[in-house]
Amino acid sequence: MAEKVKVGIVGCGNISGAYFDGCKKYDLLEVVACSDLVADRARARAKEFGVPKVCSTAEMLADPEVDIVVNLTTPGAHSEVNMAAIEAGKNVYVEKPLAVTREEGRRTVEAAKRKGVLLGGAPDTFLGGGGQTCRKLLDEGVIGEPVAATAFWVSPGHEGWHPAPEFYYKRGGGPMLDMGPYYVTALVNLLGPVARVTGSTRMTRPTRVIGSEPLRGKVIKVEVPTHVDGVMDFASGAVGAIITSFDVWFSKLPVIEIYGTEGTMCVPDPNTFVGPVRIRLKDEKEWREVPLTHDDQVRRGIGVADMAYALTYGRPHRASGELTYHVLDVMQAFDEASNSGKHIQIKSTCSRPAPLPEGLALGELDT
Repeated sequence: MAEKVKVGIVGCGNISGAYFDGCKKYDLLEVVACSDLVADRARARAKEFGVPKVCSTAEMLADPEVDIVVNLTTPGAHSEVNMAAIEAGKNVYVEKPLAVTREEGRRTVEAAKRKGVLLGGAPDTFLGGGGQTCRKLLDEGVIGEPVAATAFWVSPGHEGWHPAPEFYYKRGGGPMLDMGPYYVTALVNLLGPVARVTGSTRMTRPTRVIGSEPLRGKVIKVEVPTHVDGVMDFASGAVGAIITSFDVWFSKLPVIEIYGTEGTMCVPDPNTFVGPVRIRLKDEKEWREVPLTHDDQVRRGIGVADMAYALTYGRPHRASGELTYHVLDVMQAFDEASNSGKHIQIKSTCSRPAPLPEGLALGELDT
């Protein structure tokens, strides 16, 4: 058995439980340390998941035992923590988005290359059974040549349920940077990189009132667009449309659909690792569900594990820094297009992540 790759987790908030639990499913990974600005929160997670060391972020970055730093801080802190970890010689896996601006993201990618460390980030949901089944069907030409795609995520916002929703409405937040990474990453996995975008955005209300505990009644000043419509021209020739919104109470929109020359594919929720996957070919009278070809029991942490396999076996990792930066570049361009009234040429690019082979046992990846 290969030597374990040691992981330190920075940020022990809402999403961290999924990472602590998900990383435990991979024999190659061992979470050895965690930190949080609220020390009691880190201690509680360490006790819950059997993590041996609670420390400050500075102590974690100085610890030679830690190979990968998983950065689960709020978006505004992503760049600072990423850069500090990279400068300390750590490989970094960051929650989405990679950074809150294109410039911060670019500096992070360049710093990782300079230091010779791996950089990657969420979402890793495209590695789930649903996303990988769709990738296999597309690669096999089941619906023909992809012509177009649509992607929709709409809601009334997070202030009604999240215990600390304010950061969703500040720099680095908004529906596109919050939920857009799942959808844009899924589309890049299926259709390849984006070459050009345009878009329209708006801020519907200048303030929001928190309706959840413990901050019920606090007024949030909104600093970002809360409704984003975008159009993407993929380098492959396909055209895509996307809507993300914190301004929609109810909707019957689909999640993601891919339209091909021979039929249509309904892609499952890219914020999950599961199905269902449905297709309907041009000569078929009904939709049909396609059995998943890949395991749908994987969870958050598979991207960290894939990075660990890359470190151990010397292969590329799938949720790479190039992919996460390209997705950030695309998302930033929607607002830039809206403000300028122009199409924006996307300067970054990336390779489609390699598909996962079929038949992997849960907790194992390819070498």
